[in-house]
Amino acid sequence: MIERIHLSILRAIETQGSLTAAADSLHLTQSALSHSIKKLERQVGVVLWEKDGRAIRLTQAGHYLLKSANRLLPQFEHIDSVLNQFAKGEKGSLRIGMECHPCYQWLLRVVEPYLEQYSGIDVDVKQRFQFGGLAALFNYDIDVLVTPDPLQKKGVNFYPVFDYELVLVTSNKHNLAVKKSVVAEDLANEVLLTYPVETARLDLFTQFLLPASVSPKKVKTIEATEVMLQMVAAGRGVAALPSWLAEDYADKLAISRVRCGKAGIHKAIHLGIRDGEERFQHVQSFLALAKNTRFRQ
Repeated sequence: MIERIHLSILRAIETQGSLTAAADSLHLTQSALSHSIKKLERQVGVVLWEKDGRAIRLTQAGHYLLKSANRLLPQFEHIDSVLNQFAKGEKGSLRIGMECHPCYQWLLRVVEPYLEQYSGIDVDVKQRFQFGGLAALFNYDIDVLVTPDPLQKKGVNFYPVFDYELVLVTSNKHNLAVKKSVVAEDLANEVLLTYPVETARLDLFTQFLLPASVSPKKVKTIEATEVMLQMVAAGRGVAALPSWLAEDYADKLAISRVRCGKAGIHKAIHLGIRDGEERFQHVQSFLALAKNTRFRQ
């Protein structure tokens, strides 16, 4: 049936004025050009042109197809151009899914230089995929997954980009603020401020409190990081956050960092990318910027 080459042939005949010139412009032989149209005519059951001496006269069906060619071919050419820009990393989008509430501040430091470098790439950050990000990645709802808890699955590669320590954040006036490290029992009488995430997904519980069979006096969930830290500074509770995030706010708020256990809780931010797509230039550049973006520790 109709193929793009058929539309190109009719447009070339119109613009070049003859079969020979049209064939040359399309890098075809005249016989190959004629054979392509005759095959189409047999398939659709209509004649598209008739010879008038050395000239070509389009039939009614031929004029209809030429009109369609003049309308459709520019759209195909635009698609070619856009796809070429995609291939070069000059146009497109990068959809980032977040499975790490406090990582947003870190991500902003990656996105700013990335947008300057890739003016044709639109960036979108999706936070509704908390702890369902891997499925979103497989379903092509997102292109990159930011997570501190990578789940190794075939078809997705995870790249560690930033190591950090999870620390207890307290008010400067809190009695725990003077300690070098705390034990789980120190939190038994504390109000723990957390993000709205199930405790099975919180490292402070899985790696620190639950192994010691300790529960805090109360758990309050707060979604906004700045509000959580303001609550901590006001003595309304304590929170477990990345050390770099606490340090970033230490100049603005009266807060202190305390290690959880003598060894500490050590984590890393990972970027999950579908297998093979890390070779795309705009993805590769994002990965490189992420690996080079650091906070004070």
